Amino acid sequence: MSGKTENNDRYYLMCERNWIYYALMTVAGFFGAYTYLLRGNVFCNAQTGNVVLMGMALGAGKWEEGLYYLIPITAYLMGAFLSELVPNPVKHRLPVRWDTLLIGIEMLAVVCLGFVPESAPVQISQVTINFIASMQYNTFRQAQGVPVATTFATNHIRQIGVGLAKELQHLHAEEKPHRKKLSRHLKMLVCFLFGAIVGTVCCNLFIGKAIWITLIPFAVIFAALLHADLITEKNMVEKKPSGH
Repeated sequence: MSGKTENNDRYYLMCERNWIYYALMTVAGFFGAYTYLLRGNVFCNAQTGNVVLMGMALGAGKWEEGLYYLIPITAYLMGAFLSELVPNPVKHRLPVRWDTLLIGIEMLAVVCLGFVPESAPVQISQVTINFIASMQYNTFRQAQGVPVATTFATNHIRQIGVGLAKELQHLHAEEKPHRKKLSRHLKMLVCFLFGAIVGTVCCNLFIGKAIWITLIPFAVIFAALLHADLITEKNMVEKKPSGH
């Protein structure tokens, strides 16, 4: 699969390729369905909801309940903190990029979560996904030059609205450069929705072990990144992905 775009000859690293981001976005949709249906009726891919719930609890005088939300918020914060510090030491000491190592960590987390019984506290799964989602969001930032999020859909919906407005503004223009971004965000949103649909079906069939289904896209991504690190992009391990 070529790393060059249709508009220029710039080479994009494997960890920047569009299909990697589409696969990660599909997994994010799956995670959303998984945590909502089976792990406490919450979405763990982002923290806006937890901050609102914390404020509501504190405002109602439920101090213990409110302070609980510091746990998932802190897990998310630590994910971003570590994923900002670790990449340089990793690339200087290992023959692989942090991006590749992170996918391996996510796979390990998914394997462990599949063994968590339904009777276990939902916080185990919630905090784990908080942590890995934050690291993923902070690590995978641009898909072939276009800034995107791989763990939630809000910004993609906003960008689609912006793109449609530009489509109207440039209705009679010959050049429509905005369509590249519009198409990218639309595809990301579709992938997220598809992941949520698959996640719902799998959770109804396999309950907690449904999360193991995400090992399939994760394994494909991991294999592609590892092959790039060790073979096709071995001499570019020091090159930073776009947005970093």
